[in-house]
Amino acid sequence: MPYAIELEEAVIGAIMLETKAIPLVCQFLRPEMFYNEQNQLIYTAVEKMFNDGRNIDILTVTEELGRRGELDKVGGPYNITRLSSRVASSAHIETHALIIKDKYLRRELIKGSSKLLAMAEDLTFDTEEVLCTARELLAHIENDAAWEQHIRNMETLMDDTIAMADRRRNTSVNGVTGVPTGLTDLDRLTAGWQKGDLVVIAARPSIGKTMLALFLARMAAKTGVNVLFCSIEMQGEKLGDRCILGESNINAYAWRAGLTNEKEWTEARTVAGELAQLPIMVDDSPSMSMDYIRAEARMLKTKGKCDIVFIDYLQLSDMKPAGKELHNREQDVSIATRKAKMLAKELNCPVILLSQLNRESENRPGKRPQLADLRESGAIEQDADIVLLLYRPAMAGLATEKESGYPTEGLGMLIAAKHRNGETGTVYFEHNKSMTKIGDYVPPEGWMKKQAK
Repeated sequence: MPYAIELEEAVIGAIMLETKAIPLVCQFLRPEMFYNEQNQLIYTAVEKMFNDGRNIDILTVTEELGRRGELDKVGGPYNITRLSSRVASSAHIETHALIIKDKYLRRELIKGSSKLLAMAEDLTFDTEEVLCTARELLAHIENDAAWEQHIRNMETLMDDTIAMADRRRNTSVNGVTGVPTGLTDLDRLTAGWQKGDLVVIAARPSIGKTMLALFLARMAAKTGVNVLFCSIEMQGEKLGDRCILGESNINAYAWRAGLTNEKEWTEARTVAGELAQLPIMVDDSPSMSMDYIRAEARMLKTKGKCDIVFIDYLQLSDMKPAGKELHNREQDVSIATRKAKMLAKELNCPVILLSQLNRESENRPGKRPQLADLRESGAIEQDADIVLLLYRPAMAGLATEKESGYPTEGLGMLIAAKHRNGETGTVYFEHNKSMTKIGDYVPPEGWMKKQAK
C-alpha cells in the first residue's frame, strides 16, 4: 500500500509546533487519510481540539489523548515529543498534506478495485450491482480528489459576481438566463431553471407530477439541453407512452387499449422518430439511491451529456446509506434532499426533484396545497431553492378557481411557495383531460366575453 509515514509525522509535528498550521490542512485532510494508526489517533484528537477552539501544543495534545484513554496507544508522551522535534516549522505543510492525501486516494483505489474484482468474479452479484459499485467508487475518489480553495476576498468576489452578471446579459433570451421551462409565466418567475438550483415539484398522488416533469424535460431537450430523467416509479416504456401522447393528437384511451387506427399509428411512428432525436437519457432502475444518481450524473457530465437532472420521485428513492442502518424517516429524507442539493451544486446544473405531499391538504377546503404539506417538510423546504406545489382545482370539485376566477376545467396551477432567489406567486397552465398535453394558459373565449361585460 502507498504511504508516507515520514510526511505524516512531519505534518503532525508541525501542527503541534505552530498554531497557524492546522487551519492550512484541516479543510482537506481527514484522520482516515493517515496510514499509521497512531498518527490517525493523534490527528483525530488535534482536529477535535481545533474545532472546539482550544490551544494546540505538545502538552495540550498529550492531555487530550490521556483524557481519551489513547495516550499509550500512540506511544506515550515520549512519542508526542519526538514528533514535534522532527520539524523546525510548518513550512511546506500544505504540500506534505497533499502528498498524504494522494497516498490515501491510491490506497482507496487499490482497495476499491480489489472489491470490484471480487464482486465481478462472484456470480451471485448482478452485473448492474457491480457497475453501480464501480460508479460509486469513482464518485468517492473524484469527490475526495477535488479540492478547491473557496475563500475569496471582496475584490475577487466582486470581479466574479460582475463576470457572472455579464454572462447572464450575453446569454439572456427574452429574460430567460437558464434552462427554458416551456411555460411563459414560469420562465418569467424563474428566468428559467438556474444552474446549481434544487427545484422541488410536489403534489398529492395522481395529480400529474410525472406528466409535468416529462413536459418540462422535453421542453428543455428541444432547446438542445442534455437531460437525465431518473424514474424510480415508472417503467421507461410507460414514460415513452406519455411522451408520444404529449406530442401527438392520438386519443390516450385508444393508445393504451391498443385501438389506434392506421392514421394514429402513422402519427405515432412519426412522433416517436422525432422524440428519438431529443438529447434525453432515461434511467428506470427500480432501486435508485441518491448516490447511484450522483454517480450516473457525474459520468454523463464528463461526457457532456448532463445539463439538467429530473428525479421522479424523492420518497421512492433508496435512502439507506451503503453499509449503514436506516435512521428515522425524517433523517433519511434530510440526507437524500441534501445529496440532491449537493448534486446540483457539484455538477452546476438544475436538479428537478419530485416529491409527495401529505394528506393534510385533503382536509382543507378546496384542497389547495401549502408548503407545510410537504412530507418531512423541514428538510425539503430547507434545501430546496424553489418549491412548486402542483394543484388542479377541478380535482377538488371546484368550478371556479378562487384567486383568478378562471374556470377550472383544464386548469393547472404551479404555486411557487418558496423561491430563494426571486418572487413567489402562481403560474397557471392548461392541460387536456389526460394531462398528456400541457401549455400556457389562455382563458376560454366565453369567459373572456363575460369579463368584458
